[in-house]
Amino acid sequence: MSSTTNTSTHHTSTIGAIGAPSRRNTELALLVFAVAIPVFAYANVGLAINNRVPSGLLSYGLGLGLLAGIAHLVVRKFAPYADPLLLPLATLLNGMGLVVIWRLDQSKLLQSLPNYFQAAPRQLLYTALGIALFVVVLIFLKDHRVLQRYTYISMFCALVLLILPLVPGLGANIYGAKIWINIPGLGSLQPGEFAKIVLAVFFAGYLMVKRDALALASRRFMGLYLPRGRDLGPILVVWVLSILILVFETDLGTSLLFFGMFVIMLYVATERTSWIVFGLLMSAAGAVGVGSIEPHVHQRVEAWLNPLHEYKLSRQGVVGHSEQSMQALWAFGSGGTLGTGLGQGHSDLIRFAANSDFILATFGEELGLAGIMAILLIYGLIVERGVRTALAARDPFGKLLAIGLSGAFALQVFVVAGGVMGLIPLTGMTMPFMAYGGSSVLANWALIGILIRISDTARRPAPAPVTNPDAEMTQVVRP
Repeated sequence: MSSTTNTSTHHTSTIGAIGAPSRRNTELALLVFAVAIPVFAYANVGLAINNRVPSGLLSYGLGLGLLAGIAHLVVRKFAPYADPLLLPLATLLNGMGLVVIWRLDQSKLLQSLPNYFQAAPRQLLYTALGIALFVVVLIFLKDHRVLQRYTYISMFCALVLLILPLVPGLGANIYGAKIWINIPGLGSLQPGEFAKIVLAVFFAGYLMVKRDALALASRRFMGLYLPRGRDLGPILVVWVLSILILVFETDLGTSLLFFGMFVIMLYVATERTSWIVFGLLMSAAGAVGVGSIEPHVHQRVEAWLNPLHEYKLSRQGVVGHSEQSMQALWAFGSGGTLGTGLGQGHSDLIRFAANSDFILATFGEELGLAGIMAILLIYGLIVERGVRTALAARDPFGKLLAIGLSGAFALQVFVVAGGVMGLIPLTGMTMPFMAYGGSSVLANWALIGILIRISDTARRPAPAPVTNPDAEMTQVVRP
């Protein structure tokens, strides 16, 4: 019996992962538009107010373009696979905010106020510092998963940031809200803007570990799986914390932001609709309870329910009543569908908060409903890209952190826009990137930096396995 032996050699070969496009050239092209649109708007405002192109147009355009270019180069170098839309969208909002702040600086009415100052140069400085912080985040935060090590340290830091405005001699009470601290030589700072990022890190780290226990249900009631009693502890603690913020700092916006962000992250971690229901019920109960007791919060609720009545009382000189809510609604009404045109509105009648809390009213009057919808669409795109980043993230911590930061950003836009438009009571928070304020600009640029870092890690192609030169010899014997 004879046999034929055939020996075939199989070399180990691996097809490398197809590299995902970096999309950096797309980002650069979008950045050109994100800089050109505010520059065009700046020229438009100058022509409308003074019938000539503003003398600072070239310096503004070069300054904004330089800052955007530096940010792009850093992303290209340190986060080459990051989402290409986040940086251009943030740049566009920041640039348009600078234009409208400068437009309000030209108002004769605001210039006559005793506490008037040129806000646009300061805001440009805050923008430069914000982009510098953005650069620092991308350079030094090489992997977002490092933040998971500091889960409980971040909780401690967040509590410190929230308590600082209540420290005698350090905290400042500005227009009824105790959310500021005075820093000699730098002015006032709002620690709550940074606390939202630090708290998102803590919530992500905590829920990643505890999500299985929190997802367990004890009984079913009216179609909802009720959580176990001992698992209600975390949401009760955060609820109490938000109520304390509302009581001691009289800050409705920060309270809603923190509690809402935690409930969103809790729902994503456990996939239990019951947490959303419990969160809404507890938030409503806390807001109604504190709104009935705390005078400052109660006054804002009254201004929301009866803005015209508050306006009349303010005009009669009654202390403690504000006309701003009614002025903002009139500004939106004056704008109509297409607006009065940049530089041709009268939103400066809102006075001291026209460039901060109520800056959206200026956009509503001068750009109209169409402009407001475009702005809200840009904010929605930032949130959508953040959620897409969360879906693409490969690790649970990154998923929760990205959804937490995106949720916090979305909630802040909602409570500010809703308050100015009369949908909910005023909260005292500022519109991200657009309103005047250093704390908000710095914190939101840091938030965008973290989202870009997570998206870079999520979209980065996996390295191809190394080919083994010593391939195994396989011998096949056939009879």
